[in-house]
Amino acid sequence: MALNQPDKSASEQASKRLASIRPRDAASLLLVDRSGGALRILMGRRHMRHVFMPGKFVFPGGRTETADGRIAAIAELSAADQTKLLNGMGSRSSIQRCRALALSAIRETYEEAGLFLGRRNLDRPSITHPDWSAFVERNIHPDLSVLRYFARATTPPGGSRRFDTRFFLAYRDAVADALPEATGPSQELEELCWLPFSEATQLDIPEITRMIIREAEAVLASNPLLEPGNPVIQYRMKYGRFVREVF
Repeated sequence: MALNQPDKSASEQASKRLASIRPRDAASLLLVDRSGGALRILMGRRHMRHVFMPGKFVFPGGRTETADGRIAAIAELSAADQTKLLNGMGSRSSIQRCRALALSAIRETYEEAGLFLGRRNLDRPSITHPDWSAFVERNIHPDLSVLRYFARATTPPGGSRRFDTRFFLAYRDAVADALPEATGPSQELEELCWLPFSEATQLDIPEITRMIIREAEAVLASNPLLEPGNPVIQYRMKYGRFVREVF
């Protein structure tokens, strides 16, 4: 027993470190095509080289950067969406953090899917950050008003990477331009596809992703115009299972 004690102690310390990891802000966008008879959602398969969910189908999205909150936009989040985001932030709430979440969803959609959400304008955007240079080159201003905040989920404790992800909905109509190669410059997502909701839930996806797809479908059924003011669904892990809460 004595010989095994150091290994056990090291294992316990590692478990405690993993349990204490604070989830990082992240954002994901469910982009919906309503041009045909049935609504279709954009999904892509994560490259197998990824440590986090390799080979799984996901929505465009990723980690939020502090710099995202300082990017100029042609229109801001609705008051209702901003309030919902602020109410869930606790002591670290700020308008800049709200903006960072929404803008990172737009940035990640470009980086992973090659799609520019915003409005083209004769005036060049006053953006100097290199991550947004493609928007500036095309005179496309990010538009936060087209995003509707509707869900939130936090990666359970125990993993080396944890994310506190806010999910936004938007229609494909808000896309001002797209890269000709039909993919994003980061090459993080493969096999980008537009699928009916029923088919999207049959893909190789994490269970929480399946839940979020169903929540999005319910929001669109009750609020097809995506007017501000919809409830926000939050999933958190409790006693080994996801608990659903409505705000």
